[in-house]
Amino acid sequence: MTIDPRRLAFDILERVLGGGYADRTLDAALQRYPQLDPRDRGLATELVYGVLRQQGRLDYALSRFCKQPLAKLENRVLLLLRLGAYQLLCLDRVPDSAAVDTTVQLARQLKLERATGFVNGILRALGRGKDALTWPEAGRDPLAHLQHTLSLPEWLAARWLKELGGDEAGQLAAALLEPAPFSVRVNTLKIDRERFLAALAAAGHRGEATRFAPEGVIIRERAAAPLPGDVDGWYQVQDEASMLVAHLLAPQPGERLLDVCAAPGGKTTHLAALTGNRAVITALDLHPQRLRLVQQGAVRLGCTGITTRCLDMTLFAPALPPASCDGVLVDAPCSGLGVLRRNPEARWRLQPADVTVLAERQALLLHQAAALVRPGGRLVYAVCTVTPEETDRQVAAFLARHPDFHLQPLTERVPDGWRELLDAQGCLRSWPHRHGLDGFFAACLVRA
Repeated sequence: MTIDPRRLAFDILERVLGGGYADRTLDAALQRYPQLDPRDRGLATELVYGVLRQQGRLDYALSRFCKQPLAKLENRVLLLLRLGAYQLLCLDRVPDSAAVDTTVQLARQLKLERATGFVNGILRALGRGKDALTWPEAGRDPLAHLQHTLSLPEWLAARWLKELGGDEAGQLAAALLEPAPFSVRVNTLKIDRERFLAALAAAGHRGEATRFAPEGVIIRERAAAPLPGDVDGWYQVQDEASMLVAHLLAPQPGERLLDVCAAPGGKTTHLAALTGNRAVITALDLHPQRLRLVQQGAVRLGCTGITTRCLDMTLFAPALPPASCDGVLVDAPCSGLGVLRRNPEARWRLQPADVTVLAERQALLLHQAAALVRPGGRLVYAVCTVTPEETDRQVAAFLARHPDFHLQPLTERVPDGWRELLDAQGCLRSWPHRHGLDGFFAACLVRA
């Protein structure tokens, strides 16, 4: 059975437009077709993530050659046009004629024969005229540049232009168009980083140590063989910025720790590894099916001492005594604007009002979690976003509501090499364009 990577990409993108997540939908699709040639797997992946990242740029280009407003086109036809346009504008290895012809053939496969002439005409015109396209320039129209050249939704382009300025916003937007590095956290319960790097090299992979996280490895090139230790739990796929968060809680053996929003479990199992499986860890999450991911990950990685509980912390305090935890981690649901490299569909799905709703939920989570921190204990608040409502303002509002807590600058507890990741208040603030990491914010709040 021959699998067309372009048809596969179309089907995945259609599911994502219907509310699915790109990473999960793509992974599930690729698992269904293990026989798919690696080159075709690569093309399908490139098309899915590329179309989602570059949607603003693709639509701008298509609108130059389409007499109808794109918003009035049938969704499936617009998706076909975006797939073709991405190949024409962004894939040098695909000849223009092949990009057009395969898209027209795909339209026929999808029983969209009525649209083949339209699709063919638009894409051929784009192929002829793409070199003469005039893109909005940052100096003349910075908002249009962010929106159409760097593919941000208009509301986010306007927000970042105001908050960061044109140059910084442009650098951030450009960084978020790049593929995220494939990084893993070495599971120190089973193997150290040097031995893992040696095993990678022996299997034909090329990896390198991360700059900040002491357990992190970036896989720069992958061989045909699987990564060593997958079944044995030698590693956990995790971004380097995410690996820093568990360190900020400074967990110690013998402590009682709470991870409030634990799923899928990367930080929970990291806490277990940092304490050598000698801490009592409670992992909470709202969704039982996602808590199963925590449980499965703990078994795979050999983490013990973790108890999971399904609970909505915005409504109920967990069955833990007040002031009973030495350390509490609130890795809160957020707008995710710092991880758009990994979740590109979020840039088109998120709306401005969502930030306000999420910030209100974060405040509730922090308030509930605060009651569980013992005097002298730590509460680490972390989000993978950059909005003031979810970062600085959230922390300021918490401290105003909880005068028995104070902000502890992380300069007091992190290695010197991490100092460039800290802001003026001593909070973690990593940026894709400055540090090559996902955009994370974290603050350590200590109870008097």
